[in-house]
Amino acid sequence: MNLMSIYRTLLEHFGKQDWWPVDEDYHKKVGSDKRVEIIVGAILTQNTAWRNVEKCIEEMKAKRMLDIKRICELDIEKLEHLIKSSGFYRQKAKRLKDFMCYIKEKYNADLNKIFSQSDERVREELISIKGIGFETADSILLYAANKPFFIVDAYTIRFLKRFGIPLHGNYESIRKGIEKRLRKDVEIYKEFHALIVELCKQYCKKVPRCDACPLSSACKHNLP
Repeated sequence: MNLMSIYRTLLEHFGKQDWWPVDEDYHKKVGSDKRVEIIVGAILTQNTAWRNVEKCIEEMKAKRMLDIKRICELDIEKLEHLIKSSGFYRQKAKRLKDFMCYIKEKYNADLNKIFSQSDERVREELISIKGIGFETADSILLYAANKPFFIVDAYTIRFLKRFGIPLHGNYESIRKGIEKRLRKDVEIYKEFHALIVELCKQYCKKVPRCDACPLSSACKHNLP
């Protein structure tokens, strides 16, 4: 099976994932930019489970802190307290504050201004911000900016190895290899990444459940 065939099989099995989850009603109510919630989530989810990030986002919503200017202006100790559930909270608070202050100072807190640049240019700029690596940058680009960059995370690597897909090397070589094998489409990238995550959570675990997996017949791990 090629990657597009795998994508279609997973989509049929799991259905649309509609990832990245944001609280649309909250943002309509308070008039905030939902893309800020995505960026906060992308930074906080580093090295932690998503359920921990959700707790932090709820804390920030309660204080109406899902806002570029307010995060930038908030005392760092108070920000640390808000995101404590995410783990490594001192490091993440600094990264989050640095990112938001960068957008505030250079773009007057207007995400449209940075995201309106060419795909490669905005990616280079995000990666240049301290604390923003390839995976975090691509999460922001794909889900907040709707730019076609496939995310390579730990689940992606596990999936590629288990299914014998010959992509190796550093982050960039793997990302480009995946993108060459897929139709260049933001919605496909979003759904496929989310579907791989769901596959790895339910079936393709560290100790896999091959018998129930919708891709068991194509999996190299399941060969006798």
